[in-house]
Amino acid sequence: MTRKIPAAGINLFQLIYVLIREYTEKTGLPPLNLSLGNPDGIPIEAIRKLKARFSQDSGYDYHTYAEDKNLENFAEGMVELHGGILYKDHPHLRAVPIAGIKTASALIPLACGLHLPDRKRRDSFVVASNLPAYDVVGTWSSSYLGAKRVVWPLMTVDNMRLNVARLKDALKKEKIARPDLIFVIRPGNPAAVGASKQEWMELIEFCVEHGTRLVNDSAYSGLADKKHHTPLALVAKDYPELEWLELYSVSKSYNDPGARLGAMVGSKDFVEDYILVKGNTDSGPVPSVMAAYGKFFADRAFARKTLDDLRALYGRRVDYLVPKLKAAGLVPACGTDAGFFTLWKVPREVLGVDLAKDPRTRDLPAHEAFNRLVISETGIVGVHFAGCAPEGKQDPLIRYAVCTDVLDKGFQERFEEQLARWKPRY
Repeated sequence: MTRKIPAAGINLFQLIYVLIREYTEKTGLPPLNLSLGNPDGIPIEAIRKLKARFSQDSGYDYHTYAEDKNLENFAEGMVELHGGILYKDHPHLRAVPIAGIKTASALIPLACGLHLPDRKRRDSFVVASNLPAYDVVGTWSSSYLGAKRVVWPLMTVDNMRLNVARLKDALKKEKIARPDLIFVIRPGNPAAVGASKQEWMELIEFCVEHGTRLVNDSAYSGLADKKHHTPLALVAKDYPELEWLELYSVSKSYNDPGARLGAMVGSKDFVEDYILVKGNTDSGPVPSVMAAYGKFFADRAFARKTLDDLRALYGRRVDYLVPKLKAAGLVPACGTDAGFFTLWKVPREVLGVDLAKDPRTRDLPAHEAFNRLVISETGIVGVHFAGCAPEGKQDPLIRYAVCTDVLDKGFQERFEEQLARWKPRY
C-alpha cells in the first residue's frame, strides 16, 4: 500500500512539537513556549454552568442535529458582540451559527460555485488571500480544490495592513481581471493588526466593481478594541450590492476552542449558498453548547465585560513581552492591535551564530533556522513564517504569542536570563 498524500508536507506546528520535545529531552526543562496560538484559559464559571444546565435539559432540540437552527438567539448575540450590528434590522442580511471558522472556511469556495459545471477548469476560479497567514483557505482552495490562488501580500513596510494597491498589483502580474473570492483575516494571524473603516471601504468598492465576494475571518475581533479595529459587518451592512461574509468564534473570545462554535453574518444570498453546501458536510454545532452561549449573551453587558476582561489580560501580557523583546534587540514586524500575537523580523545573527554561514543553519530558510537554533539553545519557542517583501523577496518573521502566563515570576526569570544571551544583529 502507498500513501495518497505525501508525508513531505509536515505541518508547521508538528515540527515545532518535535523541536520542543528534543529541547526537553536534552535539558530536562519545560520550554518557554510562546508558540501556542490557543487560549491557555477556560470559559468562566457562568458559561460552564450554562453548558451543564443545557446538557442536562431533556429538551429534544438540545440533543438532536442543530443544522442551521439558532437556539436561544445565539446568532443575534454573537453578531452584535463581535460585529457591532443588529443584523435583523437589515433585510438583505442573514446570520447562521457555524461549527467553527476553520470548517466554514473550507466550504466557502464551494459556496461561491467553484464546483459548478460551467467551470470547465477548476483553476478558472480565482481566490485572492493574504500571506503570511494561518493559511486554511489557501490550502483548501488551491491544494485541495484546485482553484487558482493569488497571494495578496502583507508587508512589514505597510505595518502588515490591507493595502489594496498590492492586491491590484498581484492580480495584474497574474493577468487576472477579477478574483471570484477575496478572503482576509482581520485582526490578523500572525500579524495582530486590525482594519479601519477606510480600508474596508476601499476593498468593498473594489469588490462591488468587480463582482467579487468578500470574506473576513474575524476570530480575533472580540479581543480588539474599537480604536484598533472596525468589524467588516459595521461597514458592509451599508452596501446592499456587496456579497460578503464575516465569521466569529467563541474559541478566542471566551477561551473555548473545544466548543467548536461560532457565527457567520453577511449578505443573504451568500449565507444561503453556504448553508446549502454545509448541509452536505456538517449538521451544525452542538446544540446544547449553542443554547448555553445564547442564554449567556442575553445579558449583553456581562458578555461584553467578559470580553473586556480577557482583552485586558492579554494586554498586560503583551505589555510585558514586547518591551523585553525590543530591549533585547529584536525588531518588530508590526504592532499588536488585537489579541495575543506579536510578530518580529528575524535577525541575520543570534547567539553569536551567523544563520547564513553556520553549518547547523545555513541550508535552512532564515526564519526556520532562527527558530530551530533559539529553541535548541534557549528553550524559547515561537512560530516561524516566510513573510513577503517588495520585488518578490522573502521577509523572514517569527511570531511570539502570550498564550502562556508570561507574568509568572518563574517564567520571567528564565525567559529574561535566556533572552540576554540572544544579542541579535540585523
